Amino acid sequence: MDENHSAVVQRLFDENPRYRRLYEEHAILERQLAEWDTKKYLSPEEELERRKVQKLKLAGKDEMEQILRRWRR
Repeated sequence: MDENHSAVVQRLFDENPRYRRLYEEHAILERQLAEWDTKKYLSPEEELERRKVQKLKLAGKDEMEQILRRWRR
């Protein structure tokens, strides 16, 4: 990540409430996934929840990228 990209992300984080919320949710979901990754075995329910979290994280990241692209235009 170059300095310019980092500056843009920081500005969006500071000025765009939706981007900030998505960024914070992304971090929470990342921590949840990391917890599951430490386990050797997941129950079927845990595996289902893990997949759900992965999809939510990806959807949030996609929306963050859309906001970033719109801002750069």
